[in-house]
Amino acid sequence: MKNNTPRFAVVLSGCGVFDGSEIHEAVCTMLSIEQSGCEYQCFAPNTWQARTIDHFTGHATAIAGDEDNRNVLAESARICRGQIKDLQEFKAQDFSAIIFPGGFGAALNLSDFGVKGAECDVNAEVKRALEESYAEGLVIGAMCIAPVVIARVLGKQGISLTIGNDKNVAKGLEKMGAKHENKAATEVCVDTEHKIVTVPCYMLATSIREIYDATRNLVDEMLEIMDY
Repeated sequence: MKNNTPRFAVVLSGCGVFDGSEIHEAVCTMLSIEQSGCEYQCFAPNTWQARTIDHFTGHATAIAGDEDNRNVLAESARICRGQIKDLQEFKAQDFSAIIFPGGFGAALNLSDFGVKGAECDVNAEVKRALEESYAEGLVIGAMCIAPVVIARVLGKQGISLTIGNDKNVAKGLEKMGAKHENKAATEVCVDTEHKIVTVPCYMLATSIREIYDATRNLVDEMLEIMDY
């Protein structure tokens, strides 16, 4: 770390709940970090989306391999006004924490949990970023469905996570070696031993206010682990 101010890496998975990052979760995460007096840098893998969804109709307009499908990095750049880097550039030693907003992109682009469940694969750069972050002792945060990615990479460590109270998803987490805790929308699961903090957000939330509260709680608990 270059200075005493905690720096967060925010990993996005596209733009829009049905095929990328959940926008309210992503923006409230950045706001919560900034309000805490900390810094952040957004990242995304430079890869193609599993599918592109028309968020007005809910219908797929493209799937992987189609010429009009979209790039995860390019779509993620929409959320942070272009201030984003290819995840290949991520170096764990430059940060205090790494955080993953939710949205179907976490289960389709960062991993394929949405297709394969507990037997899912994780994008190579996402896997590297998580493994290096864990080895370096960074605090790892995730919300909504994104904890499934953490479970697939780090579940063997016996970590504790929450995605709310969805029994089927919870079983998937447990198959990957993680321990699941039922939590309310804004209530965080804090695994102090492994420095992992998770919150359900839109797995249960019904308003953007709840999302703001959830992300503030998440960031506050992550900072508590950092003793900041």
